[in-house]
Amino acid sequence: MLDHVVYAEGRQDAWEKECEAMRSRHAFWPTGVTGAVRDVLPDTARSDDHVVASVYAEFVRAQGWLRTDRLLTAGEYASMRGALALRGGDRTLSDVRDRFGPPSALFGPRDPRHGKTLGYATGDPADPMVFFHFWNGDDSAYEEAVLLAARCGAGTFRDTFTLTPAGERRRTLQLP
Repeated sequence: MLDHVVYAEGRQDAWEKECEAMRSRHAFWPTGVTGAVRDVLPDTARSDDHVVASVYAEFVRAQGWLRTDRLLTAGEYASMRGALALRGGDRTLSDVRDRFGPPSALFGPRDPRHGKTLGYATGDPADPMVFFHFWNGDDSAYEEAVLLAARCGAGTFRDTFTLTPAGERRRTLQLP
């Protein structure tokens, strides 16, 4: 879809630069962003569309196309960035929303039982968005989705993820 939008908007050069930047960060494999996501979060393979969409959100935001429901203040953003590890136990969707408030953008279904990604942004496009990736198995086994990882930054794709204890367990179960 982005190929068509960037063509219609005359922004093919910006899109080509973004694709090259994603390749250099290892966020875009021969199988696209999906391959990079499955390398970090392999257990989400059947339900990772929301994670993939969130990877493209930074480009969409830079183009002025992302509509946000809420923007973080500088203080909220600094607090969130400082708390990304969220160590000390598993977290649910409610835990994250209670701590950080409603997201700027939701990627995935609203139902709290299903996997989704919450994206948080400030009004300054230079501030990288913060994403929280949730999972709930293949059959919504839990009352609420569980946080697998937080993601922020423009470094090597894998290094932008901070896995939670639940994310570490899911990853370990899927490694060969």
